Amino acid sequence: MPVEKSELSFTARAGYFVSNLFLRGTIGVVRLIPYRWRVPAMGWLVSRLSPLAGFDKRVRDNLKLTCPELSEEEVRRLCRAVPDNAGRTLIELYSGTPFLDRARRAPVRGPGLQALENARAAGKPVILITGHFGNYDAARANLIARGHEMGALYRRMANPYFNDHYVATIKGIGEPMFEQGRRGMAQMVRHLKGGGIIAIVADLHAHGGEELTFFGQPAVTSVLNAELALKYGAEMIPVYAIRQPSGLDFEILMQEAVPHSDPVTMTQSINDGLEALVRDHMDQWFWIHRRWKPWFDLGLQPADGGGD
Repeated sequence: MPVEKSELSFTARAGYFVSNLFLRGTIGVVRLIPYRWRVPAMGWLVSRLSPLAGFDKRVRDNLKLTCPELSEEEVRRLCRAVPDNAGRTLIELYSGTPFLDRARRAPVRGPGLQALENARAAGKPVILITGHFGNYDAARANLIARGHEMGALYRRMANPYFNDHYVATIKGIGEPMFEQGRRGMAQMVRHLKGGGIIAIVADLHAHGGEELTFFGQPAVTSVLNAELALKYGAEMIPVYAIRQPSGLDFEILMQEAVPHSDPVTMTQSINDGLEALVRDHMDQWFWIHRRWKPWFDLGLQPADGGGD
């Protein structure tokens, strides 16, 4: 779990401080480039540095576990394309107006938009669920520009120095922002109870969650969002920003609102919807994350990459 600077050892603080200086310096230099070249330049840089950061191994491990049928050529492509998208996403968030303008102009498709508008007209709260796909903040910026003001739940980064300016940056897209934890959760629930909209990135390993499936493998997933939807009568709508072939533009996909049933069924439905989208755009999901964490922590990854 992320900790305060004061709780870190001197060595840890020094490491995080130096890492933050490098990241901020890199972001600052790349921001000097005009936007249309800045975004692909940052993508290229992150993709070339990804072996040093361990991203290539993470991508390979995750793909071996979930998609063992992929050819070596495709795996190599994804080892470059996935960090490229991550690099583009990072610099977009730090680019302000040029990014927001493109996000706000993005077309929206899918039945979820009408479900959102119907819920707002009826005064019902809404939980928008997204994932680390494309650029997850493009959808938030787009819907805010359409008049749907919303709060957002975020997870603090491990590097406290980087976290400080990163949070300030994403607040520029819209507020309020709720930090994951007891206090942030209480604030978020008050916002929801008041009939508000909240946006949550929900595709990370969640300590204490339910063992659901994602890409056919056990993936510990929080069902809290579905529990909140059921408790407060909120619509729960999956929404994703799909990066377009230009590498700079987006299309916003709002999937069908998840029918109220039980938390596990509802959350598994979201996992399934995201999986289907990722299979169509394999290079746009953040395969660098430890989504199937228990497999690797416990040494349970099958030797052939498959599962029973």
